[in-house]
Amino acid sequence: MSYQGADWLDRADRETTEQPEHVLDVLGVKEGMTVADVGAGSGYFTVRIGKRVGPRGRVLATDLQPEMLDLLRTKVAKANLLNVVPVLATESDARLPRKELDLVLMVDVYHELPRPAATLAQVRVSLRPEGRLALVEYRGEDPDVPIKPEHKTTLAQVRRELEANGFVFRSSDESLPQQRIIVFSGGAPHLAPRASP
Repeated sequence: MSYQGADWLDRADRETTEQPEHVLDVLGVKEGMTVADVGAGSGYFTVRIGKRVGPRGRVLATDLQPEMLDLLRTKVAKANLLNVVPVLATESDARLPRKELDLVLMVDVYHELPRPAATLAQVRVSLRPEGRLALVEYRGEDPDVPIKPEHKTTLAQVRRELEANGFVFRSSDESLPQQRIIVFSGGAPHLAPRASP
């Protein structure tokens, strides 16, 4: 989504339809965690995560558009949060630290990734051994969800694509009105094949 449509990210009904605090409850976001809000946009989830993880925690808020990060910085400053680090990512570089993240969150982002396999590989190495990747996506199986089909995903599709990229499915929470919260772990690291004797 272009920064010119950022008003949609802060629309009045989003609290009701996307229930951000409920999402963070389901994911167990708590004080001291290090979380990446990938595709953070104007910071709708970022501010909420920053408040939850507190001064001992850290939030990396990434986006491809500097204009979105400007909007995010304004929101973060207004909330007096010192634990949020805006990160300008690129299509080929997610700009995430290695093995430092407890959680990577993508809200309505996964289906928009320009290079999903490359991004997923970088997310995987950014996770701590017990770290998780959480996707919040509109349910593609439900024709009553009033979103264009290209902005929806099915659980089967997400599982197929992420498992092919080394992630391990953990859970799918169906408690939101139109979306699901899908959680994966990074799985075992790939081992280089042993040389023949």
